[in-house]
Amino acid sequence: MPSLFFESRLAAPADTVWAAVSTMDGVNDELMPLMRMSHPADLARFDDDVDVRPGLVVFHSWLLLFGVLPIDRHALAFDRLIPGRGFDERSHSWLQREWIHRRRVEPIGPDACRVRDELAFEPRVPSAAPLVKPVVRRLFTHRHRRLRARFGVAPA
Repeated sequence: MPSLFFESRLAAPADTVWAAVSTMDGVNDELMPLMRMSHPADLARFDDDVDVRPGLVVFHSWLLLFGVLPIDRHALAFDRLIPGRGFDERSHSWLQREWIHRRRVEPIGPDACRVRDELAFEPRVPSAAPLVKPVVRRLFTHRHRRLRARFGVAPA
C-alpha cells in the first residue's frame, strides 16, 4: 500500500491551527484552488458532535476538481478523533479501496505547532498506484504550502 508523510512547523498555537483545520472550510482552504470537498452543512466541524466509530461513514463527499468538476465520491469515516489534536481517518471512495489519513497538530512552543499528515491508500485498480501516488503527493504538498502561507513558518 503506497504511503506518504508530510510535516510543517507553523508559527501559530496548536489550538488556533486546530480550530481552522478541523473544519470543512479549513480543509477546503487547504485544498483550493486544486480541489474542494462537499459536505453536509450540519457537519462542518470535526468535534464532539461527530459520531466516531470505526467503519461508520460520517458523510459522503464529492471531490470536485478545481472546485467544480466531480472526480470522486468519498465516504468519510474516522477510527479516532482526538479533540484539539488530530484524527485517524479510514475512508474509501469510488477510486480508493482504502484511504488512511492520520493528522496530528502538536504544540512545539506557546506560539508554534507542527502539523503532520501520514497517508496510506490502496487504489481500487492496483495498477493505478504508481499514478495515484504522485497526485496525492502533489495535493498534500499544496495543502502544506497553503498552511504555511496562512499561519507562517515557525523557526526550527
